[in-house]
Amino acid sequence: MAQKIQTIYIDDLTGNESEEVNTHVFSLDGVAYEIDLVPENYDKLYEALGPFIDKGRKQGRVKGAPKARKAPDGGPSAEEVRAWARGQGIEVNDRGRVPSTVREQYEAAH
Repeated sequence: MAQKIQTIYIDDLTGNESEEVNTHVFSLDGVAYEIDLVPENYDKLYEALGPFIDKGRKQGRVKGAPKARKAPDGGPSAEEVRAWARGQGIEVNDRGRVPSTVREQYEAAH
């Protein structure tokens, strides 16, 4: 007998299925939260929290939180994408995640 296991990724914010959903952990008032988001919705979360992250003091990593993802082997680093974006007149932050729209533009240009 054969088995077929199918994994369906769903964005917690929209409820939509997607091929790319990542789990993100954040905490507020001592409570840790975990949410699965497509890159576009993570960009929204990061944009909303950005001013508070910039002004806040780091307290260390949340226990059990996944470590930051690195660029895939052979893929461009965040700094490479940022440098290209700036050369194209696209505004990007010096820190944090490079928005998926900018990465898509980079990939389309290369």
